[in-house]
Amino acid sequence: MQVDRSTVPGRAVLYHCRPRDGSRFGIVGDRDGIQQLVIYDPADGDTPLQTITLEPDEADQLAQLLHSAPIRDRLAELERRVNQLGDGRRIV
Repeated sequence: MQVDRSTVPGRAVLYHCRPRDGSRFGIVGDRDGIQQLVIYDPADGDTPLQTITLEPDEADQLAQLLHSAPIRDRLAELERRVNQLGDGRRIV
Protein backbone atom coordinates (compact mmCIF):
# COMPACT_ATOMS: atom_id res chain seq x y z
CA MET A 1 0.00 0.00 0.00
CA GLN A 2 1.24 3.46 -0.84
CA VAL A 3 1.02 5.92 2.05
CA ASP A 4 1.74 9.64 1.83
CA ARG A 5 1.98 11.75 4.98
CA SER A 6 1.29 15.45 5.23
CA THR A 7 0.60 17.92 8.01
CA VAL A 8 -2.55 19.96 8.42
CA PRO A 9 -1.00 23.14 9.89
CA GLY A 10 -1.63 23.48 13.59
CA ARG A 11 -4.18 20.70 13.67
CA ALA A 12 -3.34 17.19 12.58
CA VAL A 13 -1.45 14.70 10.47
CA LEU A 14 -3.07 13.41 7.29
CA TYR A 15 -2.22 10.06 5.71
CA HIS A 16 -3.43 9.40 2.17
CA CYS A 17 -3.53 5.66 1.53
CA ARG A 18 -3.83 3.81 -1.76
CA PRO A 19 -4.05 0.00 -1.48
CA ARG A 20 -3.27 -2.30 -4.40
CA ASP A 21 -6.87 -2.22 -5.63
CA GLY A 22 -6.44 1.48 -6.51
CA SER A 23 -9.05 2.83 -4.11
CA ARG A 24 -8.18 5.76 -1.90
CA PHE A 25 -8.79 6.59 1.75
CA GLY A 26 -7.28 8.91 4.31
CA ILE A 27 -6.66 9.00 8.01
CA VAL A 28 -6.60 12.31 9.86
CA GLY A 29 -5.17 12.18 13.37
CA ASP A 30 -5.42 15.24 15.59
CA ARG A 31 -3.55 16.17 18.74
CA ASP A 32 -6.37 14.95 20.99
CA GLY A 33 -6.18 11.40 19.61
CA ILE A 34 -9.34 11.75 17.53
CA GLN A 35 -8.97 9.89 14.24
CA GLN A 36 -11.04 10.42 11.12
CA LEU A 37 -11.26 7.79 8.43
CA VAL A 38 -11.99 9.48 5.09
CA ILE A 39 -13.32 7.43 2.16
CA TYR A 40 -12.78 9.08 -1.22
CA ASP A 41 -14.94 8.89 -4.34
CA PRO A 42 -13.40 6.34 -6.76
CA ALA A 43 -14.34 8.59 -9.71
CA ASP A 44 -12.70 11.66 -8.14
CA GLY A 45 -9.93 10.82 -5.69
CA ASP A 46 -10.07 14.30 -4.13
CA THR A 47 -13.75 14.21 -3.15
CA PRO A 48 -14.59 12.61 0.21
CA LEU A 49 -17.67 10.39 0.12
CA GLN A 50 -17.78 9.75 3.84
CA THR A 51 -15.89 10.67 6.99
CA ILE A 52 -16.01 8.43 10.04
CA THR A 53 -14.84 9.96 13.32
CA LEU A 54 -13.26 7.60 15.85
CA GLU A 55 -12.50 8.32 19.48
CA PRO A 56 -9.04 7.09 20.62
CA ASP A 57 -10.39 3.82 22.06
CA GLU A 58 -12.37 3.13 18.88
CA ALA A 59 -9.30 3.76 16.72
CA ASP A 60 -7.37 1.30 18.92
CA GLN A 61 -10.11 -1.31 18.51
CA LEU A 62 -10.12 -0.87 14.73
CA ALA A 63 -6.33 -1.15 14.59
CA GLN A 64 -6.53 -4.35 16.63
CA LEU A 65 -9.12 -5.80 14.24
CA LEU A 66 -7.01 -4.94 11.20
CA HIS A 67 -3.76 -6.28 12.63
CA SER A 68 -2.63 -9.51 11.00
CA ALA A 69 -2.13 -11.21 14.38
CA PRO A 70 -4.50 -10.28 17.22
CA ILE A 71 -2.97 -9.00 20.45
CA ARG A 72 -4.24 -12.13 22.22
CA ASP A 73 -2.19 -14.33 19.85
CA ARG A 74 0.91 -12.14 20.15
CA LEU A 75 0.62 -12.16 23.94
CA ALA A 76 0.31 -15.96 23.98
CA GLU A 77 3.47 -16.23 21.87
CA LEU A 78 5.37 -13.91 24.24
CA GLU A 79 4.19 -15.90 27.24
CA ARG A 80 5.36 -19.12 25.58
CA ARG A 81 8.80 -17.60 25.02
CA VAL A 82 9.02 -16.32 28.60
CA ASN A 83 8.13 -19.79 29.89
CA GLN A 84 10.89 -21.28 27.73
CA LEU A 85 13.35 -18.82 29.25
CA GLY A 86 12.21 -19.84 32.73
CA ASP A 87 12.82 -23.49 31.83
CA GLY A 88 16.36 -22.63 30.78
CA ARG A 89 15.69 -23.44 27.14
CA ARG A 90 17.31 -21.36 24.49
CA ILE A 91 14.92 -19.39 22.26
CA VAL A 92 15.83 -19.08 18.61
